[in-house]
Amino acid sequence: MTNESFWLVLLLVNFGAILAIYRVFGRAGLWAWMPLAAIAANIQVLKTIELFGLTATLGNIVYAGSFLVTDILSENYGARSARRATYIGFAGLVVFTALMAVALWFEPAADDFAHQALGTIFTVLPRITVASLAAYLVAQLHDVWAYAAWRRRFPGRRFIWLRNTASTAVSQLLDSVIFTLVAFLGVFQGQVLLEIVVTTYLLKLVVAVADTPLVYLARFWFDRGVIRDEENETLTPSTERSSP
Repeated sequence: MTNESFWLVLLLVNFGAILAIYRVFGRAGLWAWMPLAAIAANIQVLKTIELFGLTATLGNIVYAGSFLVTDILSENYGARSARRATYIGFAGLVVFTALMAVALWFEPAADDFAHQALGTIFTVLPRITVASLAAYLVAQLHDVWAYAAWRRRFPGRRFIWLRNTASTAVSQLLDSVIFTLVAFLGVFQGQVLLEIVVTTYLLKLVVAVADTPLVYLARFWFDRGVIRDEENETLTPSTERSSP
């Protein structure tokens, strides 16, 4: 199989997992997904591949899927729930990074085989870490704000495609620009920086467009009462949601 085939498989697995977790665990499952996605994406991004004739990094699918999660939360529960998911994901990434940094301080045993590999993966330059965290927080919070803004202007289920695509398209651009500039400004020439921004953004944009039917499906499940959220965790989204 080619890298393009594996990319499609990863896309389907990512989307399928998000829907399955939402169907089984409700909103709490989506909250739990956010730190998982943030951590997995930041590990996968260390691997560089050739994809569709372009040099790209992994992690774009998993990371872009987190915008699907916040859009489902915004659609079904309101902006407050989506912002909570963003903060949970951010906190999870920070704590995981700190835990792995401390783990690397331990002196490995003589017969240890994993320390060097772990060091390769988790010894991340501070600049890369700051770039990742800054891009994540700004882009995710913008996505939540933009989704709510588009919903106020274009309410109703028939406009889900518009608010999902419009909010995520701009948010993904912010993410790509912020991460690239913070991480690589002064390291690469301007032309290279532009190529990095364009390639990563295009891949994320494809995922953003492809996930639109899933937001419709999640809304359908929610309206039909298929999703069983815990009563004490259920917000009253009447102030944040528009009627169909």
